[in-house]
Amino acid sequence: MKKLISLLLMVALLISTAGIVSAEGKTVVYWTMWESTEPQGKVLKQAAEAYEASSGNKVDLQFKGRTGMREGLQPALDAGTTIDVFDEDLDRVNNTWRAYTRDLEELAAAANYEETSNAGLMAAAREAAGGTLKSIPYQPFVFAFFYNAAIFEECGIAEVPATWDELLAACELIKAKGYVPITSDDAYIITNFGYHLARLIGEEGVRRVVDNGEWAEEPAVLTAAKAYEDLAKKGYLSPTIGSAVWPSNQNGELAFGEAAIYLNGSWLPNEVKDMTGPDFRWGCFSYPSVENGINGVEASNFGAQVLAINKDSAVAQETFDLIQVITKGEFDALLSKESIGIPADSSNTEWPPMLSAVKNVMDSLATRFSWAAGIENNVNMTPYIKQAFQQLCGGQITAVQFVETLETASK
Repeated sequence: MKKLISLLLMVALLISTAGIVSAEGKTVVYWTMWESTEPQGKVLKQAAEAYEASSGNKVDLQFKGRTGMREGLQPALDAGTTIDVFDEDLDRVNNTWRAYTRDLEELAAAANYEETSNAGLMAAAREAAGGTLKSIPYQPFVFAFFYNAAIFEECGIAEVPATWDELLAACELIKAKGYVPITSDDAYIITNFGYHLARLIGEEGVRRVVDNGEWAEEPAVLTAAKAYEDLAKKGYLSPTIGSAVWPSNQNGELAFGEAAIYLNGSWLPNEVKDMTGPDFRWGCFSYPSVENGINGVEASNFGAQVLAINKDSAVAQETFDLIQVITKGEFDALLSKESIGIPADSSNTEWPPMLSAVKNVMDSLATRFSWAAGIENNVNMTPYIKQAFQQLCGGQITAVQFVETLETASK
């Protein structure tokens, strides 16, 4: 009898304990690429708190930053660390970390998630993951030429350049008024070359050149290099473009109204807003088409950060519910406002004023390039490409020498 009573008491204790756990809800562990001090981090914290209040669940929100995610996530997942959801760039998540992600098709369908999502971004997420949905986009971006609209007006440039010849004509007008036509920094400079080469031979062609070392064999490489040799000779590139370390020219020449154009992402206005002030007027145009090219202004690198659920997560439904709070309605709109970013929820139609010129570019895109149109696809070659392209843009080497340098480096 005593044993039976003890057993009953033990069962009652277990039931009581289980009840407490259930009452406290479940915990969703979220690793994010943002810092807690960034606008994105602050909004994510608010979204997590709102989710906790409505669901009774908890969110263990861990701010890892860019380096922490890129260096620490995969080892942590391999070690079996409990991580239910993580975020990063669309291509990185769906290519580098795809094996760790859960198929989200059923969860998305059950929630009718795509009713108000960005169709192009959802398609991009599926394409990047090999045809199935393994991540949810948020914080959309587009990579294009951003420019100082006041400088364009002063120079009498009424229409944004759609062809390379039109860009050259605009640069001449800008230079004549005493401004630097085009600037860049080391973090972004080779995106210029990637885009130009992709205009000529497409991203697949760029990847072929970079991966196989076909620098001399592919005539388009020299053609693209000559285009930038020409820009340098005509004085259309910043005199410091060959040595500028990010963000010196972004936060200097561009932000202070000395340079007109910079190839960058739609996050740029937010990054320099403290330098430009509230009256700076932003313009945006897609990288121009080039003679004998196979694509034009309809092709660009666009994408988003994405949220992915760990395939081993025990709280997949709860995690997807959290993702919906972040990417829909109130908090998607707040994220757009606070970070000066593009909304992911198609029902949030109000864009930040600084990005008003970006909407037309985003809406016109039909062909998606991955980052830098593939020019950084071979990590072993990227440092050589950057150094040689900086030298080319700085007028230190010719287009022919640029090709010879990379041909040698690839051997």
